[in-house]
Amino acid sequence: MPKDPIGVLGRLNAASLMMITPEFYKLRSQRRKGAGKINHDLVNFTMKPEFMQLDGLKVRYATRGNADGPTVLFLSPLPQSILCYDATWSALSATANLVALDLPGFGQSEGDISYMNFAAQSAFLQKFIAELGLTDVHIVAPDVGMPVALHYVLHRDHKAKSILIGAGPSVQPSADGSLVRKMIGSAFWRFVFTMTGAPAFIGGANHLGYVDYSPSSAEVTDYVASYSGRIGPVTKWFKGYPEGCKGIDPHLATLNLPVHVFWGEQDAFLTADNAERLHARLPKSVLTIFKNCGHFCYQDKSTEFTELVRSWVIGGYELG
Repeated sequence: MPKDPIGVLGRLNAASLMMITPEFYKLRSQRRKGAGKINHDLVNFTMKPEFMQLDGLKVRYATRGNADGPTVLFLSPLPQSILCYDATWSALSATANLVALDLPGFGQSEGDISYMNFAAQSAFLQKFIAELGLTDVHIVAPDVGMPVALHYVLHRDHKAKSILIGAGPSVQPSADGSLVRKMIGSAFWRFVFTMTGAPAFIGGANHLGYVDYSPSSAEVTDYVASYSGRIGPVTKWFKGYPEGCKGIDPHLATLNLPVHVFWGEQDAFLTADNAERLHARLPKSVLTIFKNCGHFCYQDKSTEFTELVRSWVIGGYELG
């Protein structure tokens, strides 16, 4: 039998958490049978990550694709890594110059608690883009990457041509799901998440974040390895994100850059109401809500998501 990357204890802890999570029960009728469950099919990732030293950190990134095409930079979401983009990466490799980055403290990039805020992440992103000599970048940034991308284009000497963002914090007050509220407001729950560790954290996210997709054992193994021993600092990111949004929310109306906002209709972590309000605040934005789709929309609706990115970067960003 293939090895289970979540493990028995991780599954028990994740299942216990779901029992007190109301969104889990609301999603049950929406989810495809088997969604969120690990499949053990053999996987040959198109993305081939490597490591570099930058600003005193060992960070994981990847490059591929058409050097003459538009440059697309993918930022890692939580609790995943850049490997979550592999299907899109493969499909876009002939069209675009592709780059992906595990943000400091996320995925398999080094980074301590000092990186668990938007400003530190956007400062590092600026250095990474400069190190690779990237210009006119289309930044794809769901989840924890979303406020990083926004902070970068609002407060740095940025090299972005557009941003594609979703399923993360920005507008205040944020419409958060119950688990996110626990991590923001409760030291007790941050302690619980820390003590139960990466397997339960990822197992719970798989239960709640997918409506259609079944992650592979290989990718979940990477996610568990990425966050082993690191859930404590990650919970501090949640504690600080309402404060971090004070550096984003007041400035949204000044962002004169093309933005594509995307969200899953059944997002149980940050509801799709956030997408509507963010879209309304941005001067140059379009909005896509993926139907029958959870928080991890780039996998739940990977074909539609890939086409969204492709059509945007080859010219859709020119909003007129």
